[in-house]
Amino acid sequence: MIFRILVWLVMMVGGSALGIFLDRRWFPLLQRSVPFHVFTLALSVLVLWMVMRISRNTGRLLAHEGREGDLPRGDTNRLVTEGVYGCMRHPMHLGLLLFPLSLALLIGSPSFILVIAPLEALFILTMVKLMEEPEAIAKFGDAYREYRRRVPMFNLRPDCLRRLLRTPEALWESA
Repeated sequence: MIFRILVWLVMMVGGSALGIFLDRRWFPLLQRSVPFHVFTLALSVLVLWMVMRISRNTGRLLAHEGREGDLPRGDTNRLVTEGVYGCMRHPMHLGLLLFPLSLALLIGSPSFILVIAPLEALFILTMVKLMEEPEAIAKFGDAYREYRRRVPMFNLRPDCLRRLLRTPEALWESA
């Protein structure tokens, strides 16, 4: 867990610093453009709202449906396949994939937006595939393998995204 937090910090702080450094060389005029920064700030609010809504909704759903008995906070012992988990296996990670973009937009760094955030998203996808998936298989075995055959890792269909971005109260109705 601490390793993952450190990786996140390095990605966010390092990505921000590298983006600002590259902007001075690649985008000096855009870096000083007030309209560009107003636009990226407004867009960052929207993307950050999506990140927060996705994280809150999936966290609450996992805490409600993925736990039986007395477990430490954040742990699950039950495979959740209903609700938004019925249309994608890693909805919380979809929110995490958007976080570097929201930070890049907030900072207003064209280099971070166009180069670094997509590379960080690719890194996150790789970590989900190489770390999260094997952990889920080790934890839930054949039930997870069957779930993996039926449900895609991520799903950007509008109906699935609507489910993911619902109000928290509506989540219980779809679970």
